[in-house]
Amino acid sequence: MSTTAENRPAAEVAESDVKGLHRKFITGVTIVTTMDGERPRGLAVNAFSSISLDPPLVMVCVQRTSSTYEPLFRADHMGISILASDQLPVATVFAGKSDDKFAELRWTAGAHGSPLIDSSAAVLEARIQERLQTSTHTIFIGRVTQAAHSERAPLIYSAGGFYDGGQLDAAAL
Repeated sequence: MSTTAENRPAAEVAESDVKGLHRKFITGVTIVTTMDGERPRGLAVNAFSSISLDPPLVMVCVQRTSSTYEPLFRADHMGISILASDQLPVATVFAGKSDDKFAELRWTAGAHGSPLIDSSAAVLEARIQERLQTSTHTIFIGRVTQAAHSERAPLIYSAGGFYDGGQLDAAAL
């Protein structure tokens, strides 16, 4: 069987090519949160996306090895905080393995109890409607039940670095 770039099985794609491709994609920095009994839990996620406006649906992808995975999988709701450009320290805490990521953090409970990080560029709470499982991750699809945004510039991530989303130049035609 001959193969071309169009129909080459994914297993034959070089890992360095996949990493290089992903490093070109710019994402916002989000913190996905839930409650584990009385304990807030959360992790940094850059695999966040809007699915639709009507109905208002979003999705996040979470690796199954995350310490937040099991509480999130059991939860009915999740919080998503889109970090502001001055919240790099928050991103660093949630990207790490700390046992209590909320110890030095100010947050507010959403209408359904999900932790929403104070001073974020935007926050939302969503009712988890679907959990689509893959080999290493689960895609959580949620219907937005609460949303708020500010004029604060977002923190963005690309090519292994963090940037101030308020310092971008408009593209020229």
